[in-house]
Amino acid sequence: MDDTSPVVLIAGVTGGIGSTVARKLHAAGWRVAGFARDLGRLGALSGELSGADLSAAEATDPEAVERVVRDVVERHGRLDAYVHAVGTILVKNAQQTTVEEWRSTLDANLNSAFYGLKHAVAPIQRQGGSLVFVSSVAARTGLASHEAIGASKAGIEGLVRSAAASYASRNVRVNAVAPGLVDTPLARPLLGSDAARAFSEKLHPLGRVGRPENIAGVIAWLLSEEGSWVTGEVWSVDGGMANVRPRPKV
Repeated sequence: MDDTSPVVLIAGVTGGIGSTVARKLHAAGWRVAGFARDLGRLGALSGELSGADLSAAEATDPEAVERVVRDVVERHGRLDAYVHAVGTILVKNAQQTTVEEWRSTLDANLNSAFYGLKHAVAPIQRQGGSLVFVSSVAARTGLASHEAIGASKAGIEGLVRSAAASYASRNVRVNAVAPGLVDTPLARPLLGSDAARAFSEKLHPLGRVGRPENIAGVIAWLLSEEGSWVTGEVWSVDGGMANVRPRPKV
């Protein structure tokens, strides 16, 4: 890669999906920048991805996000794409969810996405480019005890569609992917036993939970030239969970 290579900024770059996107785009010749709050994981990923521009920042801090975007543009001269792979999972119904948990989930899932959009879209629109946000199957399918995550991720989908309309004339595309349960460190508590994993697998018509590579591949395509006629879309990458009802076994 060189100074003419496209630049991508990945929020949540040390997570299961974010780090997989980083590896995939790095291998494809992108200049990869990213931020997260886990210093240990940042160090490990930086050692793995030669030349990657990784920094510590909190995605729920709008000033920190603005600073990261500004620094990336100053160092690399441009920003072509932004990937928002930040979020949290709270599996509790409304009565079990405290007000603090509700606010924290909205902050982590929705507010952080707005801050990323607000600050990254300005440099991207200078030459055109793409933004991709990670939603969830819970935004479009009623799942028990997913009130907070469902509401916050549904907010991302509304944000994406409105932003796609706002910036289409400036050659900026805005899309989202909506995964089912993916085998990442964030989801490990939900897959902690054979019984729990079997239950989760049965929720997905294809009979298994997702892998980070399944999500990263779609994100990379949305950022590519092949995906350049797509905007305002939310792509279900969920093993059929949102839209497919398989024939019951008899």
